[in-house]
Amino acid sequence: MRNKLLLKAIYAAVSAGRQILDVYHSEFHVDFKADNSPLTLADRRAHKAIVECLGTETDIPILSEEGREIPYDVRKQWSRLWVVDPLDGTKEFIKRNDEFTVNIALVEVGRPVLGVVFLPVPDTLYFAAQGTGAYKLSPSAPAMGEDVSLSLLLKSAQKLPIPVPPSPGVLTIVGSRSHATPELNAYVESKRREYQEVRFVSAGSSLKFCLVAEGQADLYPRLGPTMEWDTAAGQAVAEIAGAGVLQWDMQSPLEYNKCKLINPDFIVFRKKAEKEVSA
Repeated sequence: MRNKLLLKAIYAAVSAGRQILDVYHSEFHVDFKADNSPLTLADRRAHKAIVECLGTETDIPILSEEGREIPYDVRKQWSRLWVVDPLDGTKEFIKRNDEFTVNIALVEVGRPVLGVVFLPVPDTLYFAAQGTGAYKLSPSAPAMGEDVSLSLLLKSAQKLPIPVPPSPGVLTIVGSRSHATPELNAYVESKRREYQEVRFVSAGSSLKFCLVAEGQADLYPRLGPTMEWDTAAGQAVAEIAGAGVLQWDMQSPLEYNKCKLINPDFIVFRKKAEKEVSA
């Protein structure tokens, strides 16, 4: 059953990505929400595509950035739900720097057990499910079509993490491109005093989770606000690929479908770097 849901989420994410690209390659208009965050036609069209793919054939409720007003008294009854960000990295989308994603996760009893992160540019798909593993597929063409089989996708995809040559004395940290904080800068500087070399990579959206899952980065410290739909899919990919995702205290996991949908500070780490993440 979970693999069937994984295929459904993959198809929904790729379909939403196609809608996003149609807008991306046009002269689009930017609106602003009540909290002054940007909103485009791409957000709306991607949300519609995902709801049409997920909502019509499953009885699993959807918690989306574009549908965040659902009261907690309703949500707390949900033991299983989709957590969706139709366009993660709207600021990157507006800047046209290509670092935006579609995020779809299945959450069961507060934990993500399945995740899909799709980058419309450069047409790269990350997907994972407990019991199946974590994978990267680029280009995403084999994922098109509702009748595609999981076995076909797995034959075309790379299993995560992808082996990379070791770099002794080098620590690679990935951090937010548009939401850097003084706390993040201080953390990176503290690591520079400990290592021969610290490479800092700026990236947008949930791509940062995927870089750790893939093995291209050792740490992703997030010292600043995020929402559940920003992280659920990326967390699933990272954890199923063997990385760790914990609150900043290094004791507690990130939890989902909370009363307040904002996340605490957290860190994503490759297990080989676990001893290096203390704040």
